Amino acid sequence: MKILLIGHGKMGKAIEEYAIQRGHSLVATVDVNDTLMPTLAEQADVAIEFTHPEAAFENIKFCLEHNLPVLSGTTGWLDKLSEIEKICQENDGTFLYASNFSIGVNLFFKLNKFLAKLMSPHDLYKPSMVEVHHTHKKDAPSGTAITLAEGVIEEHKGYSSWKNDSNVKDNEVPITSERIGEIPGTHKITYKSEVDQISIEHEAYSRDGFVQGAVLVAEWLPAQKGVVKIDDFLKL
Repeated sequence: MKILLIGHGKMGKAIEEYAIQRGHSLVATVDVNDTLMPTLAEQADVAIEFTHPEAAFENIKFCLEHNLPVLSGTTGWLDKLSEIEKICQENDGTFLYASNFSIGVNLFFKLNKFLAKLMSPHDLYKPSMVEVHHTHKKDAPSGTAITLAEGVIEEHKGYSSWKNDSNVKDNEVPITSERIGEIPGTHKITYKSEVDQISIEHEAYSRDGFVQGAVLVAEWLPAQKGVVKIDDFLKL
């Protein structure tokens, strides 16, 4: 498979290494400030986009307008997601966004929803979330934390929004964001009452889970059409 890799930071470099290990070739590695050329899209089978919130929209739009299937793991730009989905449909393209490509994290998303549904009738338990990442991460809360909060809101009748603060209204899920050292990513959800608490947690040991998932999804994506989700890939 021929890959156009958009974003050559730590994540991009790790994806490049793993993709080559799996026998793929890179048409080009395009960094944040580089210009995307139509010839690159013509040569590639799929694009993998891991850049910055400020760059993601234009990068994805470029791929969709040049008939190149694209997956993105860039977080912090989702206010424009519906616009990208419309562009994908207008161009009969293929697009997948995931806040996290780790298989373990996506299973954790399902566990989170299941727990929220169980806890919904028990309003003595109040949910909260803590997410911890490396100091280089620019957005807060993380895209993974937002997905988890949305899962709680979807399944728990007592909550309709989230807030990146510990001071919240009764219907808001509080998210605390911490940026420490080189921590790849930890997400912990706690339901606390006056007498006890229940917690679930996912801790990434390295970027490897994210990297492997992104490349495996990229292998699957060219055979798909339209706006697809990682749940489609995992058959969840």
